[in-house]
Amino acid sequence: MSARPRNVHHTTASITASASIASNRIQPMRSRFAVVAQGLILGTLAACASYVPHAGAPVETRTPGGTASLPAAALPPLPPLAGEPEHPHARWVPTAFSALPGWRDDRTLELWPALREGCTVPAPRWIALCGEALRYTPRDDADARRWLEQRLEVFRLESAEGEATGLATGYFEPLVEARRKPGGAFRTPLWGPPAGFVPHKPTWTRQEIDQLPDAQASVRGREIAWVADPLDALVLQVQGSGRLHIVEADGSDRVVRLAFAGNNEQPYRSVGRWLIDQGELKATEASWPTIKDWVRRNPQRLQELLWSNPRVVWFREETLPDPRVGPRGAQGAPLTPGRSIAVDPAAVPYGSAVWLDTTEPLSAHALQRAVMAQDTGSAIVGPVRADYFWGWGDDAEAQAGRMKQPLKMWVLWPKA
Repeated sequence: MSARPRNVHHTTASITASASIASNRIQPMRSRFAVVAQGLILGTLAACASYVPHAGAPVETRTPGGTASLPAAALPPLPPLAGEPEHPHARWVPTAFSALPGWRDDRTLELWPALREGCTVPAPRWIALCGEALRYTPRDDADARRWLEQRLEVFRLESAEGEATGLATGYFEPLVEARRKPGGAFRTPLWGPPAGFVPHKPTWTRQEIDQLPDAQASVRGREIAWVADPLDALVLQVQGSGRLHIVEADGSDRVVRLAFAGNNEQPYRSVGRWLIDQGELKATEASWPTIKDWVRRNPQRLQELLWSNPRVVWFREETLPDPRVGPRGAQGAPLTPGRSIAVDPAAVPYGSAVWLDTTEPLSAHALQRAVMAQDTGSAIVGPVRADYFWGWGDDAEAQAGRMKQPLKMWVLWPKA
């Protein structure tokens, strides 16, 4: 998922896409944090839990005299933009805030932490507006909406052919038990970049690393930690980053973050798709729990399953001083659960505010909210395509793993 200068990110969503979404070119490509999850294994689960986004800590306006909230009236409206922004791979159709389904019902104040994180690395068009956003604290949801309405204008996203319906999937940050030294069940390594690593240069496949002496030598000594379940290692690689609850050699333990540091530039192949093609699972059954259950029943075929995906992701270890802060996305800003998404940057620039109109996983309950485009992924291709960051923990994993919903999107873009 790490965030990175992204080059990896597939999401935890279902393996099949409807014909109406095919025009959005959903193919493997990749991002930085959201790495390879799309199409990994996902699918639908039987139950649906309602998601409550993490509430961001209150953000205050710092002034020489202390803390203040500036009234909306002190921020005059800006003139409208003449013409559409440049967007080589999408149609941006001008519309209005009144056209956004559920606009008045969003808890818009919750957008501010994600907006401010993005404003630490603003897109060129957002620089002036970010200066205001970093100084201004809305009083409530209505105040936040007014601020956005005064400074942004609305464009409906469509494909070049005029298709306005696409696909929403989800991703998350895994948490895995690990050890510094191999032993007992902890025998599966997580590697940093191999010796002689050159970004964007194809190198050994997963199977070659397991079998060829030269390939094994390239990663020897690059182990960051060992995990007990090879499928946990695969999930970390699919998501592009994660957290390790790690036991050190002296017996102490701590939680660290694994961030995306590159990959072997081999094509990503979904293990769920492989099981379907082998006739082992039906397309409707290909979810992460069913894949784990298949491995439990067929342990002699685990290696064959893993080798079906030749891509290997390399990591770097980072400290985790604040467990409430998400991994960095491709934009370079920490991701905010429920308010950050991965997009195709050829259609939606990083740092853009976006309105989503979709539903919660396995539910008809509307998921309509303002989010920030702060990440990308190799499976996130096309203008009406979003990977929704659910956060971390068991609930986030469950929701991300079953999210595959029809989607409509609007870009909220700064006025001239």
